[in-house]
Amino acid sequence: MAIRYSKFLPPVTFISDLIVLNIALQCAHTLVFKYYSSEIQSVNFILLVNLVWVSVATVTKNYTISRPLVLKDNLNRFLSSLLYHLLIVLGIIYFFKLYEVSRWEMFFTYSLFFFFIIIQRSVIFFILDYIRKKGYNRRHVLVIGDEDIANRLIRSFSKHPEYGYYFTDFISEDMIKDFPEQVLMEKLVDRSPDEIFVCYKYLHPLLLQKLVDFGEQNAVKIKLVSDLILNNNYASIVNYENLPVIQLSANPELSFKVIFFKRSFDIVFSLCVMIIGFPIFLLLMLITRVTSKGPAFYKQERIGRNHKPFTIYKFRSMYVNAEKAGPQLSSERDPRITGWGRILRRSRLDELPQFWNVLKGEMSVVGPRPERQHFIEQLIEKSPSYRKLLRIKPGLTSIGQVSYGYAENLDQMHSRIRYDLIYLNNINFNSDMGIILKTIRVMVQLKGK
Repeated sequence: MAIRYSKFLPPVTFISDLIVLNIALQCAHTLVFKYYSSEIQSVNFILLVNLVWVSVATVTKNYTISRPLVLKDNLNRFLSSLLYHLLIVLGIIYFFKLYEVSRWEMFFTYSLFFFFIIIQRSVIFFILDYIRKKGYNRRHVLVIGDEDIANRLIRSFSKHPEYGYYFTDFISEDMIKDFPEQVLMEKLVDRSPDEIFVCYKYLHPLLLQKLVDFGEQNAVKIKLVSDLILNNNYASIVNYENLPVIQLSANPELSFKVIFFKRSFDIVFSLCVMIIGFPIFLLLMLITRVTSKGPAFYKQERIGRNHKPFTIYKFRSMYVNAEKAGPQLSSERDPRITGWGRILRRSRLDELPQFWNVLKGEMSVVGPRPERQHFIEQLIEKSPSYRKLLRIKPGLTSIGQVSYGYAENLDQMHSRIRYDLIYLNNINFNSDMGIILKTIRVMVQLKGK
């Protein structure tokens, strides 16, 4: 069997993380100058941070990079470790009152650490992706079982050479019946696979157990491939003692980590925008009041998380009493929109007051756009899957809004839903930042409606 160089990756990543941590510490200390009472305390603090990180990393194993290569999953696991590390370090410092450490230095240390790790992991993933696409660092895979499922598996992996899987052989269920058990095991040994994918439909339980035993005895990973095809669903394995159960859910629950970081980001980002952009807010208020009769702000009831109504705020972009005939969706040439309102809408500046909704916890910076009950009822009738979007906080911006744009009718609202459902299945810091950057680009290019 070829040398498995991938076994060196975890220790290299572990040491690299430790180096990056100390670079972040030094950079933060340089930025904030000297906030320690003595040089000895500085050394002790660095030692504490390193020891805690070694302990946390050892427990969480955030340095492991598993197949398939999914950067966001690795970074999410790293974020969990970073949170644990921060809580432990803060607990030791402030509970035992060991050191006097600047809050700014702590902020810069962890911010820079995460930023550097994003760069480091991206480089590692790029190198691994390149190496595996060139045919190196591959794992030899043998497939056993149902031919249809096996073909589906092989086609899927052929589209992703970065996974680094090389299929050496396929043994169908019909061939298994013709092989005596001993011959089958010898054939497996001859192929020297790193992993065996068992595509099961009607495989005998005793054979599955034999394959599991073979994997344990020969250090070969055994993976079961179901004949299920999931669409916008989540699947996870729950072990009840020695009974593995596939848990399917169309409505994934957000973990505490995701909720904590998302809410923290919402608060910090909203405060920064409202404080730094305060003069712009005042200017927009003044221009709105001067260019047409009526208040600067427009209030409207929208439906939030778990069908809870709330009042949304915008800079007014329409004439007063624009909806006296009832709820209506706006269009690009809507006569109800003021001249100044068209500029606000194209630049999305009319949405800025919703940062107040974000601070109040009624909305998030990123999430499906909130709608009115009048349209929600029609959307649910046309697209029942819309109910899923009401289980999370609505957003100031969304993937549907930046990728599809404003909807001018119910059919367009229906078409936009699929973008938000994709976001629902991929809620993480990376996707949120990507949507925010796309929103800024839309604002700068005046491509909003």
